[in-house]
Amino acid sequence: MILGASFDPGPANAAFARKFNFNFPLLTVDAQTAMKYGAASDASAKSAGRAAVIIAPDGTVKQWFPKVAAATFPQEALQLL
Repeated sequence: MILGASFDPGPANAAFARKFNFNFPLLTVDAQTAMKYGAASDASAKSAGRAAVIIAPDGTVKQWFPKVAAATFPQEALQLL
């Protein structure tokens, strides 16, 4: 399963997903959640970096990517799975 996450509200995430033809949902998260995945530096962050995490079926982190390109990473991730 692929999920995206952003600080942006739902409608902005939906527009972003349409722009890049994502076939997976983008979730709205807070800075605390983004910090746990290495996408924000602290709890007061106003935006997150584009990081990615591949989580194995057992819930462990399989691979972490500190910086990804929104337009290309979904296809790259699918090739890794």
